[in-house]
Amino acid sequence: MNELRKAQSKIKKQLEEISISDSSGDYEVRVRGDKKIESIRVDGEENKELRNLLNSVMKEVDKKVQKKMRGQLSDLGFGL
Repeated sequence: MNELRKAQSKIKKQLEEISISDSSGDYEVRVRGDKKIESIRVDGEENKELRNLLNSVMKEVDKKVQKKMRGQLSDLGFGL
């Protein structure tokens, strides 16, 4: 079990190192491989409030997905 946690930690760090940005018109967004939004720029100005809001919502979605998946895996006989 300890090795599984180490592997998860290693993968998490690798995902955090991936970063993609794209822009359209006056908008620019940068997102990490772990789907965390690093920055949102509108007209060249960073919008931290919008970034934080989106990251918060994504975190809540991830929690609900994990809970649902755990339940489904448990139903299949995988005790998690």
